[in-house]
Amino acid sequence: MKRLILMTMAALATTTVPAQGLQYPKAAKDGTVDEYFGTKVADPYRWLENDTSAQTAAWVEAENKVTNTYLQKIPFRGKLLKRLTELANYEKITAPRKRHGKWYFYKNNGLQNQYVMYVMDKLGGEPRVFLDPNNLSDDGTVALKGVYFSNNGKYAAYTISRSGSDWEEIFVIDLKTGQLTDDHIEWAKFTSAAWKGDGFYYSAYDAPVKGKEFSNVNSGHKIYYHKIGTPQSDDVLFYQNAAYPMRFYYVDVNESETKMYLYESGAGSGNNLFVRDLTKPESQFIQMTSNMDYQYSPVYDDGNRIWLYTNYGAPKGRIMTADIRQPGVDSWQELVAEQENVLGGADVINRQLILTYQKDASDHAYLYGLDGQLRHEVQLPSVGSVGFTGDEKEAECFYTFTSFTIPGTIYRYDMDKNESTLYISPKVKFRQDDYTSEQVFFQSKDGTRIPMFLTYKKGLKRNGKNPVYLYGYGGFNISLGPSFSATRIPFLENGGIYAQVTLRGGSEYGEEWHLAGTKMQKQNVFDDFIGAAEYLISEGYTCKDRLAIVGGSNGGLLVGACMTQRPDLYRVAIPQVGVMDMLRYHKFTIGWNWASDYGTSDDSKEMFEYLKGYSPLHNLKPGTTYPATLVTTADHDDRVVPAHSFKFAATLQECHQGSNPVLIRIDTKAGHGGGKPLAKVLEEQADIYGFILYNMGLKF
Repeated sequence: MKRLILMTMAALATTTVPAQGLQYPKAAKDGTVDEYFGTKVADPYRWLENDTSAQTAAWVEAENKVTNTYLQKIPFRGKLLKRLTELANYEKITAPRKRHGKWYFYKNNGLQNQYVMYVMDKLGGEPRVFLDPNNLSDDGTVALKGVYFSNNGKYAAYTISRSGSDWEEIFVIDLKTGQLTDDHIEWAKFTSAAWKGDGFYYSAYDAPVKGKEFSNVNSGHKIYYHKIGTPQSDDVLFYQNAAYPMRFYYVDVNESETKMYLYESGAGSGNNLFVRDLTKPESQFIQMTSNMDYQYSPVYDDGNRIWLYTNYGAPKGRIMTADIRQPGVDSWQELVAEQENVLGGADVINRQLILTYQKDASDHAYLYGLDGQLRHEVQLPSVGSVGFTGDEKEAECFYTFTSFTIPGTIYRYDMDKNESTLYISPKVKFRQDDYTSEQVFFQSKDGTRIPMFLTYKKGLKRNGKNPVYLYGYGGFNISLGPSFSATRIPFLENGGIYAQVTLRGGSEYGEEWHLAGTKMQKQNVFDDFIGAAEYLISEGYTCKDRLAIVGGSNGGLLVGACMTQRPDLYRVAIPQVGVMDMLRYHKFTIGWNWASDYGTSDDSKEMFEYLKGYSPLHNLKPGTTYPATLVTTADHDDRVVPAHSFKFAATLQECHQGSNPVLIRIDTKAGHGGGKPLAKVLEEQADIYGFILYNMGLKF
């Protein structure tokens, strides 16, 4: 790619453009033009990629002022925020898990910004606080990412992130005293703490250039070993692969510390797997697999054999076993063959195998012996999603069940009797029985059968006037199953329909379904989403003036592509933390990792042209009337850098014609979404739902 600079960058201009009485800051153009395979592509707002410049800061301040003024004038926003807060104020608890004779669980009393970790001496005993991340910051912007107990029972390492960033720090608690040690790790990323003896392995990058912590490309992922009681500067570099700096590496050690697994990913939709026999002091890693287009994940070992989940040779997943003495994939034995439905989860609890399969995007669970023989199906409460919790050597088993109308409810499961007993049921302040969910199917543009979940108040009439919140993702082999969110309830109470569509690109029907929404077939995902909107209108659920499309991250790309391809089809568009510049996404932080789904503009002339053909930034057209749009991003988003949303919003405001507001909401001390404090979540949801209802001409 050849880059041409036609003129020097100008500062933020002070002229404005009006729409619906709004005065948008008019961003200056810096004249940047890139050349791809002989085609010149203008990128006039390139300067907005510099997230630490004074010019960008001034633009952000000016945009937020316009947006905040608009949102604060929505007459029912305060009432909506009050209802959202009331709904969020319920006790949320996770299933307990046993570690070294004690039981640990997380709980949020209601409106705490972050969940608190508790410990009990016995199941059902008196809980006491083990770790409260709310005490780590004044505003709840420090989030607890993970807790990892040493195998000898002496220590617990925990990882935190600040302001929503993917960067992590690691601290250590002495379990005997309950006090923090002096150990502190910085610049870790995409890591765990894999214990071996009185130390642990972790993954990190070199410290970034000051001022570019949240935008520069992350390369050179390294694994270190940290021994307790020593400074980070003394940590031993355990593994790096200089030949492939744009890949991820991390290790895991089994509880008996007899096996170590090395994972390599970032160059396909799966991973490579290596194993090392720790019972032999001079042993080296043995490569088990060599194709990162497939997933390989150990779930159990008994010393000589390893049980693994894989979709290698089985697009919908299967369970295989490997012998540590002949660990290569060609020597693996099939234990549980590929089924009609997709294998979505595998857990070993009490030396039994629990497999979760997805049928039309909802979960079904089955109990197998370690010999691969089916014992029985686990009877779940209804259509929904399930996650199991337990230890491979302990009899106690729990599962958490949720659906669109049922908040996360915990059941105790007796594996021998195949009986479930209610353990904890949340009490949310809404009339659960007043709402229902159904699954419908429609045909996409190419005739593919697409499922969609609809949730609404019972008695709803198909009069073509119901407000709809249409949500999708469609990428990276990620499944969207039924789930509960209290923030949706006010919209449902107001007569709204929550529609969640199962798009190609996800994992709901296996690897073929995933691949059908990647690279040169990415348009299928947008066609599926557009087809969902057209179906909802044609079947009388709604009309285009009552239809909002919403999605985040890859789902933000989805919304951006659909609103530029069919701006006439929706009343409101909410692209959240979206990938909007498909020609340059791989130039920032870990964007290179998405090439397996997207391809890059450097790959070939054909790939460049395909990406440019749907890239939201590059398909905004002057003089076009776009839906009322609220772009959302955050200053510490180092997953999908805010430059995507900045450039898209500036271009949208330049091109848009008409009275619909086209705004950008830029959060501070927040990132891609993970670990966001509840207070910030509620404010953001009040703004989003308020914007949607207000622009549909509805009240709350």
